[in-house]
Amino acid sequence: MNALSIHPVASRPRQPETKHLTFDEALEWRRKLGRDKARLGVTNGCFDLLHRGHADYLAKARLACDRLLVLVNSDDSIRQVKGPGRPVVHEDDRVYMLGALECVDAVVMFTSKHCTDLFERIKPDVYIKGGDYTEETLVREEYLLLKSLGVEFVFIPFVPGLSTTGLIERIQTLP
Repeated sequence: MNALSIHPVASRPRQPETKHLTFDEALEWRRKLGRDKARLGVTNGCFDLLHRGHADYLAKARLACDRLLVLVNSDDSIRQVKGPGRPVVHEDDRVYMLGALECVDAVVMFTSKHCTDLFERIKPDVYIKGGDYTEETLVREEYLLLKSLGVEFVFIPFVPGLSTTGLIERIQTLP
């Protein structure tokens, strides 16, 4: 067989678009995970210009739980947080790229500035954020709700020198 031959495997990877769930679908999935005693980890963010730092972060996030749900900001909610010049990558493409990662089990897009209502309904077992956050710097309302639910907090250090803002700045200075 040559390198391009397809080898039989027990199961094929899921296609990225099958990981994009509505919130109602995610709630049903969450109920099933609960029945199966699987620990759900949740993270949220923009994930604009997906890069190695994001991939490293999400792979490590998946190690902290049995299943990983990524809540991704819609284009409108990113503009509320980052300003009118962002996002660079359209929301549908960001959702697809996240779904293409093996470590991501499901992706849900949200339109609000914060995730408090989503957290209250999905009730994650683990909440994962990047190393630029601490329990003290999380959105207070989100933190207090997650703490009251008994959620475990995991903070994952950044890969030095990798950020979307840094990438944008480098691109803008290219000759």
